[in-house]
Amino acid sequence: VHLVESGGGLVQTGGSLKLTCVDSGSTFENYSMGWFRQAPGKGREYVGSITWVGDLTDIGGAVYGRATISRDNSKNTVYLQLNNLKPSDTAVYYCAADYYRGTSLKADASLYEYWGQGTQVTVSS
Repeated sequence: VHLVESGGGLVQTGGSLKLTCVDSGSTFENYSMGWFRQAPGKGREYVGSITWVGDLTDIGGAVYGRATISRDNSKNTVYLQLNNLKPSDTAVYYCAADYYRGTSLKADASLYEYWGQGTQVTVSS
C-alpha cells in the first residue's frame, strides 16, 4: 500500500475542495479507508471513513454536513469532498488504510496501518 493525497490548496471561506487519495498497490479493495487532519499545534483529528466496498460512510463531527467520502475501487482511489469550508478547517489532511473488510467504521487513528504524506488545505477568511 502506498497512499498519495492530492487536491489541497488555498480556498476562501465558503469554498469547496475535493481531495483525492490514490493507492499505487494492488490490494486497495481489501482496505477500509479513513481521512484525518492535523492543524498546527493540534493532534490528529478524525474526518471520516468508508468501508472497503464503499457502501457505508461516517463523517466526523467537525465537518459533519459539509463533507462526503466516496471511493472507486477500480481506480484505487478514495475521495473527500469538503464544502462550505471555514478557517478552522485549515490543516494537513491525511488518508489512511485499514486492512479490514467488515462493516465497522473506525475513528481511531491507531487502527490504520498505512498513511499518506498529507495534503495541505488552507482556508482564508
